[in-house]
Order: sequence, then C-alpha cells, then structure tokens
Amino acid sequence: MAEQRFDGKVAWITGGANGFGAGVARRLSGLGARVAISDIDADNGEQVAKEVDGAFVRCDVTSYDENVAAVAQVVDTFGKLDVAFLNAGIATGVGIGDDFDLTRYRLAMGVNLDGVAFGMQAALTAMAERGGQIVATASLAGLTATPFDPFYGANKHAVVGLVRAVGAAYADKGIHVNAICPGFADTNIVSPEARDALDSIGVPLLPVDRVVDAFMSAITSGEGGQCWYIQPGRDSEPFRFRNVPGPRDETGARVSEHAGDVQSTLTERGAH
Repeated sequence: MAEQRFDGKVAWITGGANGFGAGVARRLSGLGARVAISDIDADNGEQVAKEVDGAFVRCDVTSYDENVAAVAQVVDTFGKLDVAFLNAGIATGVGIGDDFDLTRYRLAMGVNLDGVAFGMQAALTAMAERGGQIVATASLAGLTATPFDPFYGANKHAVVGLVRAVGAAYADKGIHVNAICPGFADTNIVSPEARDALDSIGVPLLPVDRVVDAFMSAITSGEGGQCWYIQPGRDSEPFRFRNVPGPRDETGARVSEHAGDVQSTLTERGAH
C-alpha cells in the first residue's frame, strides 16, 4: 500500500540532526514535504537539511524564545507549518540518590520536557488558523516504571500526559497532537553499556525505520491524544490506558453514569 503523499506540506523537526529526526526528515521529504531541521548540532543538522533539500534552523529547545524564533523562521521561509515533530531528547544520566546532580537534572528536564512544551506552544500558535499535526517523542519509559532511570521516566511520563491533555483539547480545532513511545532503539541515546546489557538478554534494538513508520501512522491516523508504543516484533498501535475509577457516594453507589463525562469537562475548563 502506497504511503500518503505530503506534497506542499511543511514540516519542522527538532533533534533532526540524527536518529529519529533525520529518519522522519528523509521519509517526509521523499513523500513531497518541505522540511526544516532544528538542532544544536549544526554540522550534522545542516548535512541532513542539505540531503533533504530543506533548511537548517538552529534551536536550543530548552529556550522558549528559540523555539518561538525557530517556528517563526520556518513560517517565514516556507509560508506555513503543517507538521511538527518535537523529537529532541537526551539521556538523563542522573539518579535520585547520592548520584543526583542538579545541573544534569535541569538539562534533562529542559530538553526532554521543556523542549516539547515550548515547541508545542509555538507550533500550536502557527497552526491555529489552518490545523496541523504535532508528534512528540516520548518513550516506553513514559508508559511504565523505569527504576534504572527515574528522571528519564518522569520527563517522558510528563510528555505522555501533556500529549493526552493537549490532544483532547485541540482535536476539534483541526490540530492532532500525538506521541510515539519507542523502546530501546538504535540511536546515540543508547550507551554502549546498555547495548551490551540488552544483547546479553536477547532484547533487540529497534531500527530507526520502525520508529519512522509509527510516526507516519500517528500523523495519518486522523486522531489526537494517542501514544503509539513501538516494540520489536509487535505492530505499533496506540497504548490503551485504563480509565480512572469514577466517583461514588457515601453508600458506595455510582454518583451518575455521566459523572466521568462531567469530571472530564470540568478538568478541561480548569476547574478543581
């Protein structure tokens, strides 16, 4: 089955100098999209941009101002923004105990969470009048406990929660916000030590193309607020979250069959 074409569409990709970002840039470019690559790695970022006949826009995603400026430059260069892939990410490398390091903690949260929040806000503003697609790179670490790297799990859980909330809020505005949640993949974020450990227990690394395939599924699904898990040997699909148990009265009886809907509506409106 032929992939959907993106002729005339404009995509902005953070963390586009290598890994998932570069893979998505190549796929979208091959399907007719114009692509803008953002990264702090100017050498590789410019190389990928040249390869896909796109543009390189340097952006430190930890900076709100640089995200806003990058999106403004994309719109100025190409006239619009249709797809945003908020993909920049780093390994945390810091624990909660004696190995805690505030500088490394702030950097990891800045890249992995702030970078998604700031990029999402800038992209939503650019897409307000025409709609679009936003995909954030989360992780399986955002869907399960990660005792080996608690802060990485924390910022990826935050990305999952942000995507689910914003996806629900913007679904009727023509902007679909989703996340991809890959397991361990063949990118620079997986250290040699982790590769050896995974190999010793027979866990294969995900090829980058598998993650790119899931990204394409997300932006062509017509849905928002979904978190697509990606595991070796399994078809990727949205993760099915359990609903939060509904309220009961003092007798233990259900308050109302519509209580969950009302509670969700109040949450969306900011009531507490």
